[in-house]
Amino acid sequence: MAKNDIVYAVVSVGGQQYKVSRGDVIVVDRVAAEEGKSIALQPIAVRTESGEFDTEAVKHTRVRAKVAEHLLGKKIRVFTYKPKTTFRKTRGHRSRLSKLAIESITVREQKETKDGA
Repeated sequence: MAKNDIVYAVVSVGGQQYKVSRGDVIVVDRVAAEEGKSIALQPIAVRTESGEFDTEAVKHTRVRAKVAEHLLGKKIRVFTYKPKTTFRKTRGHRSRLSKLAIESITVREQKETKDGA
């Protein structure tokens, strides 16, 4: 398999799966890395140019992503009440997110093993 034979990969980040290719930017739950640092993501599926999912290439593929920035999500207000009483409660939530820029999807070269002796 050639190094640039990979079209895209499916990676798992924060319990969710994302389809990524080189140059994509995704927004995920906050990762424990500083802005500007690169992190490695382990793919769970890889698709080649021939259109097939290559299960053998997944073991040797690495996805590098750069943490572009940390940001906050949209503020969500949750209002609960109980009818016929004066119970009212308002709560808010704001997700902490990270923006990842996919730098590269590479395949490590596999060493050939000899079947003899």
